[in-house]
Amino acid sequence: MTNHDWQNNPPSVLVVDDERALRLVLHRAMEKEGYRVKEACNGQHCLDICQQQLPDLILLDAMMPGLDGFSCCTQMQTLLGDNCPPILMITALDDQESVDRAFAAGATDYITKPIDWHLLNQRVNRLLTSRWAIAELQQKIQRECILTAQVEAANRELQRIASVDNLTGIANRYYFDEYIQREWNRLQKYQLSLSLILLNINFTQDDNNYQTKNECLRQIANIIRKCKQRGADLVARFGDAEFAMLLPNSPAAAAVQVAEIILSAVNAVDLAHDATFNLGMTTAIPSSELSVNQFISTAEKALSQAKLTAGDRIVILSQD
Repeated sequence: MTNHDWQNNPPSVLVVDDERALRLVLHRAMEKEGYRVKEACNGQHCLDICQQQLPDLILLDAMMPGLDGFSCCTQMQTLLGDNCPPILMITALDDQESVDRAFAAGATDYITKPIDWHLLNQRVNRLLTSRWAIAELQQKIQRECILTAQVEAANRELQRIASVDNLTGIANRYYFDEYIQREWNRLQKYQLSLSLILLNINFTQDDNNYQTKNECLRQIANIIRKCKQRGADLVARFGDAEFAMLLPNSPAAAAVQVAEIILSAVNAVDLAHDATFNLGMTTAIPSSELSVNQFISTAEKALSQAKLTAGDRIVILSQD
């Protein structure tokens, strides 16, 4: 305990003894050392005081009528648990049985009668210093836990910000590239298929202004997101007016159905007067002979072919 704390908030000691004379002597001895002192005449009185205000340390006589020190100590541990202050039990000289009972009841330390006052002061000081050190350590651990939780939350938020497209709120191209590489490696291990759908929006001249276009992109992103059927599927903004849906463990036939659902969904809403939608898609089983970039390139070729004709169109290309 620092000198500043000691001077401004001296520790409190509860003296518990049925003998008034010994209580008075202990009281004066503790006050002389700078402690704030309260007295209890028996074990029940001690419990009553502790339920109102916990002292920093208890000097507890072992042998008292009624609720003795051992029973009082046991009840203190049950009642207060980890909040129980250190208990220095006062036992008879050379009474090993009482010493053993004191520790069994939960006493922190003991001192024998007749009391060695110098030893008493040393043990009281040590117990109080240890109590303060433990409390300080617990507070430090708690602060570090809170700080760690805050840092982790901040890191998660940064990761979320780094992976989300600001305009549409779905995954951005950076996260798409990271996710497809991760899924590619996983599916290659199990020899499962991977499908990729790319969607492009062709805006009319009237709808190609900044405000209308951005609002349209937000709505389309939301529509495509609602078309996602499984948690592992990823919807991302692939380019300026392009979106991607990645479907792990999805064969070509299932991916075609999803592409048709997307096309029907975007056409069902009056997003932009004469805008058209082109979709390109591909499916492959990842292997060492085929790279992620080649896989994406095939989907882009399919999308380019879809753009060659007027109106909505879905083009499907297989891997060469």
